This record gives sequence, C-alpha cells and structure tokens, in this order.
Amino acid sequence: MSERAKTILWTTLFVLGGAFLLGRALFSAQGVGREYVEGEVIVATPSDGGPTREWTQWRQASYGEFLRAQAADPDQQAFRLDLPRTIGLWIAAFLTLAIFSFLWGDNPVYKLAEAIFVGVSAAYWMVVAFWSVIVPNLIGSLLPGLVRAWAVPGLSEETEPKLIFLVPLVLGILLLWRLAPKGGWIASWPLAFFIGVFAGLRLVQFFHADLLNQVASGIMPLVAFDEAGAFAAGATLQHVISVVGVLCCLTYFFFSVEHRGAVGAASRVGIWVLMITFGAMFGYTVMGRIALLVARLEFLLIDWLWLIDPAGSRSI
Repeated sequence: MSERAKTILWTTLFVLGGAFLLGRALFSAQGVGREYVEGEVIVATPSDGGPTREWTQWRQASYGEFLRAQAADPDQQAFRLDLPRTIGLWIAAFLTLAIFSFLWGDNPVYKLAEAIFVGVSAAYWMVVAFWSVIVPNLIGSLLPGLVRAWAVPGLSEETEPKLIFLVPLVLGILLLWRLAPKGGWIASWPLAFFIGVFAGLRLVQFFHADLLNQVASGIMPLVAFDEAGAFAAGATLQHVISVVGVLCCLTYFFFSVEHRGAVGAASRVGIWVLMITFGAMFGYTVMGRIALLVARLEFLLIDWLWLIDPAGSRSI
C-alpha cells in the first residue's frame, strides 16, 4: 500500500471515529466517558476544644449510582459529574490511542505521547525519591529537628545530627558535577563508588536468594513419600525429572569431554530442557504484555466509550 493510500485510509478512520464519538456524546442516551463522584461531609471536633472543622470528601462513583440517586431525589447534591476526572479520562484515552498509532507507523502523535510518558515518569520518580529517600534519610539525619517540624512529623525523636551522612551528601554533590561545563571527570569518582557498592550488595543478595536456593532445590530425594509414609508416585516422578533435567543441562555446558555417546545424548536432552525453559519464560512475558493490552482495551471500551458494561455499573 502506498503512502498516499495509507494516509487516506487512516484519515478516514480518524474522521469516522471522531464523528462516532461526537454523535454518541450528543445524541446517545447512554453517552460516553464521564466520571462521577460522591461527596461525604466530614465533621471533626478537635480534642483540645478548638473550633469544629467541616469539609466534603469526594470519592469516585459510578454512573449507575448517580442515576439511582437522581431517580430517588432529582435535587440531590451528593453525586455529581466531576469535570477534572472526566478531562483526565479523555486525556488518558487520547494518549492510549496515540501509543496504539505506532501500529500505523512512527508519527508525531506517537512521539508526543512517548515524550510525555518518559517526562512524567522521570519527574514522578524524582519527586518520590526526594520525599521518600532524600528528605527522611539524608536531610532528616543531618537536620532532624528541621525535617520533623517542616515535612515529616513522625520522624524519629533523635535530635543529634548524624555527621556520617555528610559522606553521601558530598558524593551526591560531586555526582551533579557532570552537569558543570568543566570538571565533569569529578563525577566519575562517586559514580564508581555507587556502582561498586551496589554491585557488591547485589552479588551477596543474588548469592543467597538465587544461587543457594537453586542449589537447595536441586538437592532432593529421588523417591518421595507422603505424610503418611506411603510412596508418592507423582512427587517421585517430579523429583526424577528435575534432577535429570539439571544434570543434562550441566552436561551440555561441560566442554572438557566430547559430546558423543551417552554424554552427547545427555547434552541433547539438556538442550531440550533449556529450550522448554526459555519458551516458558518467553510465554510468561508475552502473557504479561497481553494482560496489559487487555487492560487498555477494557479501559477504552468500558471506562471511555461505554460500549460494554460487564459489571453493570451504569445501569439502575
């Protein structure tokens, strides 16, 4: 298909889709994506006898709850349309379709959604790291009184600063030296320190969590018995397959002996075991991605377009 034909095709689909959304929003009794909330009045009286405070707490509600409330009392004020949530719903739908537009090909809409996703994710995790790591751990250890009065009232009652935390403060400042016009090599020293410490910690954790557990899982009796002491055929078969599979996989990676005869047969069985394992891992990954795709399609069809209502949340 030529580029002109593809452009005409996708333009037609976009126009038809926009007309469908506009017509459903204006003329359909069912309507299209809207978000409703329910307000609950909260009254709090301070224990010290201060003035009573009152505010409204809003929670997300369904269209069906709104319809039932309207049917019971047309003048009710507890349920109402929430404009900010509705705008957020439409923005999420637009960004989802923008990502799906990559199926057509690389285009400015997809690039815009990709840039927004990367930027928002980076900013979000930067804010999370600042308030969950830097403020309570670093600043809270150097200036505990200030942090307790300013940001974290539940911080430990320690009042003496821990001067040892000046070390990560200095390393963090040196790491930011990479942004300076000159002297960027200074950032290599804290970076090397962080990588070395992280690699050492992860090596120990991997050794205990993965290697030792795998070795322990491979050490099992070939003949299994149940709790009553009777022979368990299923468990025995499972143990035999596991032990034989492990030994055959190790044989495949044993290159000091030529893979002929019994050694060659065992190595070929090891290849089959490896391929089955990799296939299962790949299938599990694909299933996870399919689950994400199904979730986005459910969002588009249920939450946004209101085409289906499996939970009955929009019926009276």
